[in-house]
Amino acid sequence: MTGKLYGTLGPACADENTLRALLRAGMRGVRLNLSHGPLAECAPWLESLRRAETAEGVFCELLIDLQGPELRVGALSAPLTLREGETLTLGEAFPVPPILTGNLLRGDELLLDDGALSLRVLDARAMTCRVERGGALSSRKSLAVSGRELPASALTEMDMENLRHAKEYGVTALMQPFVRGADDLRAVRAALRETGAEELKIFAKIESMTGLHRLDEILPLADVVVIARGDLGNAMPLWELPRAQALIARKCRAAKRPFMVSTQMLHSMHHAAVPTRAEVTDVYQAAKSGADYLLLTGETAVGEYPVEAMTYFAKIAANGWADAE
Repeated sequence: MTGKLYGTLGPACADENTLRALLRAGMRGVRLNLSHGPLAECAPWLESLRRAETAEGVFCELLIDLQGPELRVGALSAPLTLREGETLTLGEAFPVPPILTGNLLRGDELLLDDGALSLRVLDARAMTCRVERGGALSSRKSLAVSGRELPASALTEMDMENLRHAKEYGVTALMQPFVRGADDLRAVRAALRETGAEELKIFAKIESMTGLHRLDEILPLADVVVIARGDLGNAMPLWELPRAQALIARKCRAAKRPFMVSTQMLHSMHHAAVPTRAEVTDVYQAAKSGADYLLLTGETAVGEYPVEAMTYFAKIAANGWADAE
């Protein structure tokens, strides 16, 4: 079998020449992360993409990753250093979603930036936390309450606005974050009808225990299932993630539902021109497992070696797809 390779559009690859090189390397789809702002703000990047497509004579699918019920840290003027052991107050040290107020419990673990940093809630009412795992926190990084989900609508007002403009920007599909069950996908389908974007495919991201447990009801309603390993890895002990990935892949194959594997596939290539042996094996195994789509995220969006990352990605995936189960 052969699948399709996606990169993520960002400042490291948004110029026409880099996009042309990515297309030559084998990229045939781009993800645009709209957790940080509206579709219209990305117009210059999309113009560069269209010029690159024309110059290379290839078509590149455009996948918008919506906000959905995902929680994120607010905007920061500069990266904030969180030091292990220090105590801070949410909303004062850095902005957090309003839904946290009244929904936290003493002892909750808050995972920031896909779990790179973590906080422990000391006083839920006062929103005070102790830094358990420190580091640099940047704007709009992911935020999750370990082992728990907070109530939130499937789509935000910004999501609806982006869907209204999807056609004019050539969007071909959307990623719905944190799909919790069939009702979320029915709400997305209704929103597509309301905004005149019925033709868009839905990539349903499985990144919570609820989504994993309700995968059987999600499969018939999704066009593509996404094994979104970042937040899915936050939702369970990390050593259980490979088993969860294998389970989702197996169920997708049985249901003849296309699936994508994403997150940290060539993570070291943010700063290295060559991937690790473990990453090479991971990409190969994902392709060999029958993944129809493979996605690079920060490697192309903000990494120092976006073209090299896509080149390795394509060569490794080709071997995996050739040996697919």
